[in-house]
Amino acid sequence: DYEKMMSDSAEKRATDSKSLTEKGSAKADMESQLEAHGETKKSSASELMAVMKYTQSLHAECDWLMQYHEVRKTARADEVDSLQKAKAV
Repeated sequence: DYEKMMSDSAEKRATDSKSLTEKGSAKADMESQLEAHGETKKSSASELMAVMKYTQSLHAECDWLMQYHEVRKTARADEVDSLQKAKAV
């Protein structure tokens, strides 16, 4: 009975040791994947910030163009008119 219990304990220790080794390996793999994904996230976040800044600058430029469109259109028409009058002389 004692020998059977010792044999069972040895088998359990071997199984537990193997399981612990596998879990340690899986943990190391997961940690390396986590680190890689963290770096990818950082680079993606910086790229996103750059795109957002560019979009913001385009938006500001578009707002300016829309705001002064009529003024520029009038000035252009006046300039064309002035050139035609100068050409007529």
